[in-house]
Amino acid sequence: MMNATVPASVVPVPAPALTLRRELGRWDLTAIGINQVIGSAVFILPSQVAAQLGSWSPIAFLAIGFASLLVALCFAEVGSRFEGTGGPYLYTRAAFGRFVAFEVGWMQWFTRVTGQASVVNAIALALGFYWPVLTSGVGRASMIAAVTLAIGWINLRGIRQSAFVINLLTIAKLVPLALFIVVGLWFIDASRLTISGPVSLTQLSTGALLLIFAFGGYDVIGVPAGEATDPRRHVPFAFVATIIAVTVIMALAQMVAIGTLPNLAAATTPLADASLLFMGAAGALLISVGSVVSMTGNNVGQVLTGSRMLFALAENGELPRFFGTIHPRYRTPANAIMFTTLVALGLALSGSFAMLAVASAVARLVTYTGVCAATLQLRHQRFRGMVKPATFVIPMGGLVPLLAIAVSLLILAGATRQQFLGGAAALAVGVALFLANDKFGRHAGRW
Repeated sequence: MMNATVPASVVPVPAPALTLRRELGRWDLTAIGINQVIGSAVFILPSQVAAQLGSWSPIAFLAIGFASLLVALCFAEVGSRFEGTGGPYLYTRAAFGRFVAFEVGWMQWFTRVTGQASVVNAIALALGFYWPVLTSGVGRASMIAAVTLAIGWINLRGIRQSAFVINLLTIAKLVPLALFIVVGLWFIDASRLTISGPVSLTQLSTGALLLIFAFGGYDVIGVPAGEATDPRRHVPFAFVATIIAVTVIMALAQMVAIGTLPNLAAATTPLADASLLFMGAAGALLISVGSVVSMTGNNVGQVLTGSRMLFALAENGELPRFFGTIHPRYRTPANAIMFTTLVALGLALSGSFAMLAVASAVARLVTYTGVCAATLQLRHQRFRGMVKPATFVIPMGGLVPLLAIAVSLLILAGATRQQFLGGAAALAVGVALFLANDKFGRHAGRW
């Protein structure tokens, strides 16, 4: 009788499970952070802040930069405990459980996709200044579709390709800002920087809230940590480096704008208008091109981080496995990227993003407060062995996380009724999705 035993040499070996590639370094993560903070706001916000705070505004940029650093330090500490994809979702899941984490993850994806739709429309308007055909009809729709689908394709092709484009666009947006600052410093009228006098409490709160939103976006740095080469060390570095860099850039840009542009508060394109005065038409064009490049880079990052949030939710069983599919060649979360891209495209073409974007105030409150509280929670003895020890610890005990929570709550204090109701509605949708997942997916074994 023949021996039916199969020789060990021909026993099939199961193929290893596909995983995301770890190719992001500390400067890649920092570029992602800078891209998400410096979008269109730095090019248009100087006039709005000056209208509220006058010559106090450069100091206000520094003050809100410091306040943002308090929050970023919390992200840095808690982020140093994790190596997977998901960022704030993973942090709050470990500290407070599935429900809170799902709401954080859902709101992060929601704001990424609505933000992308909003920014690509702003790109159409910016380009429409030179080519009016792009502001309406077929021209607008074609431009929005081309930019959105191209960004989706870049993200699909691989994390290295996405990081390269983000790094390139980060440099391309910082060059015109650096020229604006370096050249503009020689043309500043020092008398315009003289402190004008006290501002009212209403002006102070309005200006501070504008700046808090201008500094937003860095919270996504930890989301693609599952594709970082050394996330527990590189993520904390990227959080701190991002806030320091954007604070210096925006404060100096504000100082130049105030010092060179008469009646800054009335300008609709303040940096371009100031550049026209001291660098001529070429300078104004450079700033205009810089704003388009900046917004495009911002959108590349929106897709990268938004799709990874969907992937993280699916990876942890909170969404269908469809969203956790990894492309066999490019090793990217292909379905999550395509879904995020198509939803953003639909919102951008329909214009419905404007109605949905009001939820961003509450979304930031949920994310910032949740992560700052998780920083304190995960320090507790009972979490030893459940999460990795922090490689970066904020000094001064609980003082910084508590101050950071206070900064986060300011967002809600300044939210309009429309923003509050929009955020509450988005949270309610998150509750419905969470319950549907438990009833029809997770517990039924179909996810």
